[in-house]
Amino acid sequence: MTSVGCIFTPYENPPSRLVPFARAAEAAGLDEVWLWEDCFLESGIASAAAVLGATERVAVGIGVLPVPLRNATLTAMEVATLAGAFPGRFLPGVGHGVQDWMGQVGARVGSPLTLLREHLEALRALLAGERVTTSGRYVTLDDVALDWPPEVVPPVLSAAQGPKTLRLVGELADGAVLVADTGLAGVRRAVGLLDEGRAAAGLPPLAESRPGSERPFRLVANLAAATGPDAVERLRRECRGWNLDVPDDAALAEYCSWGSAEQVADGLRRFADLGVDALVVQPTLDEPDLDGLAAFLGEEVAPLLR
Repeated sequence: MTSVGCIFTPYENPPSRLVPFARAAEAAGLDEVWLWEDCFLESGIASAAAVLGATERVAVGIGVLPVPLRNATLTAMEVATLAGAFPGRFLPGVGHGVQDWMGQVGARVGSPLTLLREHLEALRALLAGERVTTSGRYVTLDDVALDWPPEVVPPVLSAAQGPKTLRLVGELADGAVLVADTGLAGVRRAVGLLDEGRAAAGLPPLAESRPGSERPFRLVANLAAATGPDAVERLRRECRGWNLDVPDDAALAEYCSWGSAEQVADGLRRFADLGVDALVVQPTLDEPDLDGLAAFLGEEVAPLLR
């Protein structure tokens, strides 16, 4: 079943709004709440802990934690703690980070892909309860094992955009997080590149790796959606901020969804038909009613997709 979620965007929303939004999303019936760790706004782990502790059912995803900011063991400890305290509800994601931001804090590395590879390998092994010794270019561990690995090991997702990163994520991660400017054509391309990475690792393609399979892979797609009389104009502004050319509604619909519950569901369904497992709505930066959007998605849109 395709799940439906919504992002708590930290750009216009302070931390004080996080728990009320999450509770509204859960009450509306949304499957997932997603969080960002964009520099220099809000902590992904701290935000996830706050949401998980304030809710009872909704799954919480982080899309994503920049690995240059973290030691792999610390990431594993943080993830294991939340996964152990809230089994089956935490969806951690990692990524190589926005390089300009990493440079600002002195964490930019020479090979972001090598770092992501080493971090993913160590993180997944530690969460699986393995004792890890490795000496890589960026990740060095000497006889490290978690005292409390989670009984329910969460899928380790990774952001992916470029071809090399998509292949790497297909090879090593348990799922991919696609950003909102990927669009329908970009999702098709991403699936092919992820499949190439899985094939290199001797794993089945995404079409054969749905939930319940031996090595499931979760494809998460962020996409902008809006409702109300100014929805189209707000979405056009959002796309201009991503440097996308959307001259008409047909071009806009390649990336966004808007209108009534039925129209928004139809737009989201186009992504689900490409193999997306989690449809995560990204509000526009000028969304006037974030809690209201979560209620609309959970109460009116999500039932049409189940």
